[in-house]
Amino acid sequence: MNWEKWPFKLIYFPLTPVWLWYCLRSGSCWFFSSSNPTITFGGMEGEGKREMYDQLPPDSYPRTIYINPHTSEADLLRQIEAGFSYPLVVKPDVGMKGLWFERIDHEQQLLRYHRAVPVEYVVQEWIDWPVEVSIFYYRHPAMATGTISGFIHKTLLQVQGDGRSTLLELIRQHPKASERIEELSLRHALHFETVLPDGESYLLSHAANHNRGAFFYNLSDRIQGSLTDRFDAISHRPHFYYGRYDLKVRSIDDFCAGGDCSILEFNGCGAEPNHIYDCGMSLWQAYGVILQHWKMLFEISRYNHRQGHRHWTFLRGWRFLRMSAKHFQTLALHPKPSL
Repeated sequence: MNWEKWPFKLIYFPLTPVWLWYCLRSGSCWFFSSSNPTITFGGMEGEGKREMYDQLPPDSYPRTIYINPHTSEADLLRQIEAGFSYPLVVKPDVGMKGLWFERIDHEQQLLRYHRAVPVEYVVQEWIDWPVEVSIFYYRHPAMATGTISGFIHKTLLQVQGDGRSTLLELIRQHPKASERIEELSLRHALHFETVLPDGESYLLSHAANHNRGAFFYNLSDRIQGSLTDRFDAISHRPHFYYGRYDLKVRSIDDFCAGGDCSILEFNGCGAEPNHIYDCGMSLWQAYGVILQHWKMLFEISRYNHRQGHRHWTFLRGWRFLRMSAKHFQTLALHPKPSL
């Protein structure tokens, strides 16, 4: 009965008529493609992280390099030794839902990942700050000030020892981890029979995605004018109008007081307003939030289209989606190594 556990397509299917209405009003199946003119397809899907990072201020995101899967291992290690130390983060340049996202703790793990990954990927420094947050931001292009509609704190998938149960038993008792035993075995199978001391936490995943078991705490009461001003300044430079920032911070209080942050990713118009999860919303309340965001997406896209940032043609969008689907199918079906 918990709608949050339904498949993505089932949650959104009843809202299809609204989406089609926006397509009809705009005269384009891809009306959203003009929402963020400097991101491929408006950031609906298939955009690379490279194009997003290239538009951000240089010191606002982790040190990053891009690796072709055909790069020799010797060349890969030379690039790592030139500017990085372990642990590292690796993830596809074009990815989604945390697919192939991994933390790498030593050289052998990196080489196993490199031998297996089928697409170009990102190597990124590990930001050793304890808190990850998401900010959902949108701004009408004719307005100087935008809106932060969502602010959440993400906690990673983990279990806590009781001094008696093995790791596998704790995973089976966990409401989210129990649904991911096969996936978790790729990294943690060697520790499944380990009994965790009472009160000791064991981290199961470094991916702060809802579909990878992360839990979201709603921080909407901490949204204030100074926070909006901060993201207005960040978003004006690359002309981001609609999407979600994922960031690492030292603490919630420090961040809200203007402290440092590191932008892990910016997701464009394909970003889900993930503040609908884990906060006790009914399905109807969640639909209200989604529809509010779709309305804003339509208005932003229509304005940009009229300013010369034209919607993609049907054929261009269709070809791009087919290429993107093939890419994500490769990521989903290609066997991952046991790191």
